[in-house]
Amino acid sequence: MKKIVLIEDDADLYALLKYNLEKDGFILVGAQTGKGAIDLCRRERPDLILLDIMLPDSDGLDICKGIRIHPELAHIPVIFLTARASETDRIVGLELGANDYIVKPFFIRELIARIKIQFRGQASASRMLKAGALELDRSSCRVRLGGQPLSLTATEFRLLEFLMSRPGVVFSREQLLDAVWGHDRAVTDRTVDVYILRLRQKIEADPANPLLIRSVRGFGYSFNESVSQEAVAERTAVTV
Repeated sequence: MKKIVLIEDDADLYALLKYNLEKDGFILVGAQTGKGAIDLCRRERPDLILLDIMLPDSDGLDICKGIRIHPELAHIPVIFLTARASETDRIVGLELGANDYIVKPFFIRELIARIKIQFRGQASASRMLKAGALELDRSSCRVRLGGQPLSLTATEFRLLEFLMSRPGVVFSREQLLDAVWGHDRAVTDRTVDVYILRLRQKIEADPANPLLIRSVRGFGYSFNESVSQEAVAERTAVTV
C-alpha cells in the first residue's frame, strides 16, 4: 500500500481527502499546519506528498523547496493543492520542483487519477537493496552478507539503508545526522564516524581499506554499489 502525506489546513477538505484516499487503498497521514512538515515527511517516508500552498503558518512553496534539497526526501513526488490559479503561480510551483499542480476546487476522482499517474511513472521501489553479496531487506529490516545474517542495531540499519538506497551520492556528516538521527538529536559529527566504522567492521572484507562505504576526503561518505560480489563475499569467508 502506498503512503501519502497530506499537508492541508482546511479541516473539511482534509477529512474528505482522508476518507476517499483511504477508501481507495492508500495510507494517509498528515497535518493541518506547515510547521514540522519536513520532519513529518522524514519520519513517515511517504510515497507521495500532497501539499497546500497557502497554509496559516507556512508557505507551501518554501516547504517544497525544503523537500527538494533534503537528501532523504528529494525523490518523493509532490502535488500542490491550491486556490492559486494563475499561469504564473503554476509555473512557479512546477519550477520549484512540484510534480503536479491542482487548482481548488477539484474533483476527488481526478486527484486520485493524477496520484496514480505519479505512481505509474515510478519504478517499483525495491524492498531489497543489493551490492554484490550484501543484501538489505527493507520489509523485514534484515541484512545478509553472502547469505549469512548480520546483526545490526536499528541505527546501523537505518544508516546502511540510507547509503545503499543512494549509491554514488556523497553525503556530509551533517546530512547523515539529519537523515538518520533527525533534527532533535544530542549527537555530534563524530557519532557518524563511529557508526561508519562499526558498519565497515561488519560488511567490509578489510575495514581499513573499505570497498563499499567510501570516505570522500573533505566531504563525507558515499556508498559504492559497483563492487563485485566476489569482493564483498570475502568478508563472509572471514567471519564464518
